[in-house]
Amino acid sequence: MSDTNVVLDAYGLSKTYRTGPDEIVVWTDVNFQVSEGETISIIGASGSGKSTLLNALGGLDSIDSGEVMLAGHAIHSLDEIKRTQLRNRDLGFVYQFHHLLPEFSALENVMMPLLIRGEPSKQAKDSALACLTQVGLSERAQHKPSELSGGERQRVAIARALVGEPKVVLLDEPTGNLDQQTAEQVEDVLLGLAASVGMAFVIVTHDEELAGRANKRYKLLDKTLVQL
Repeated sequence: MSDTNVVLDAYGLSKTYRTGPDEIVVWTDVNFQVSEGETISIIGASGSGKSTLLNALGGLDSIDSGEVMLAGHAIHSLDEIKRTQLRNRDLGFVYQFHHLLPEFSALENVMMPLLIRGEPSKQAKDSALACLTQVGLSERAQHKPSELSGGERQRVAIARALVGEPKVVLLDEPTGNLDQQTAEQVEDVLLGLAASVGMAFVIVTHDEELAGRANKRYKLLDKTLVQL
C-alpha cells in the first residue's frame, strides 16, 4: 500500500518507568506504520510492554520520545481535550474484558460513543443496530450484558468500537478471556470485519493463530519491535 493510505504512523517511540533511583526501559525506538484496511498483530512475552505500547498508540499512555501520527494528527502533542476528541472520532478500542456498562442494553452500549459525540439519538440507534447486525447480534440488541455469553459480550464491544467508523481499531487481547471455540468465532468476526469495512486493526495478542492471520506480524523482543 502506498504511503498516502497510512492512517497510523508511529516513529521513534520509547518508554521508561522510573521507580525510585532506577529507570526501567519498557521499549525503545519503536517504528511502524498501519495502512487503511490493514490488520497488524503484535505478540511478545508477558511483561514485554504490549499493552503499554497499544495505550501509547491511542494516546492513553505517555511516551518519552517519538510521536504517533493518527490521520495526520500528532496525538502526543495535542492537549487532553483535543486528544480525547481525536480518540472519539478516529480510534476504536477493544479490551480483553469487554467493559460494557451493565445497566444498559447491548444496543445502548453500542450507541454510547455516538451519543458522547453529540449525534441525535435516532441516528445513533440506527448506526448501533447496523453494527450489531454486522457482528451477528441484532436479535440480542435489547439484552443487558449479564444476559449475554462471553463471546456475545465481546462482539458487542467490537460493535461499539466500530460504530463511530474510526480510522484505526486498537485491540488488547480481544480473545484472551474466551474459551478456544468462542475465541475462534470472535476471531472470524474480527477479521471478516477488518476485510470488509476498510478500517485498520492493531491487535495485541498471545494467540499465535490470531496473530498469524494478520496482514503483518510484529513481536516485542529485546525492548524493541521487530517485524516477523
